[in-house]
Amino acid sequence: MASQIITMQEIEEIYRNTFGISFFWKKGQKSNSEKVQVIFRDTGFCLSRAQLKDFVKKADKALGQARCQECECGGECRSFLLRTPAEQVDMAISRNELFDVKDLLEGTLFQLNLNNYLKQLCNN
Repeated sequence: MASQIITMQEIEEIYRNTFGISFFWKKGQKSNSEKVQVIFRDTGFCLSRAQLKDFVKKADKALGQARCQECECGGECRSFLLRTPAEQVDMAISRNELFDVKDLLEGTLFQLNLNNYLKQLCNN
């Protein structure tokens, strides 16, 4: 199967960190802002805002169950089970990756909320 190259002209970036990126797919000249594409560690999720919020809660819960201080892995072993909004998909992830995923999700939600606030402010 041939791989497809995605260009920046095809997406509207929302947030990026060293671990991943979130964006809207563009449809013609406009963005499809109903679902957010979140990509990290070779995995992509197409999520609603409610699913993004749920994913943050799942990441918080996984961090709350962290016992990585007790081992000598330095946060790199994939000993955490991160539940995802896709009921059939859980991910084995390291403590450091979990912090990065949480930052990506929270940064995405922050940017979406900021954009909505600015849009409302400009319309008044």
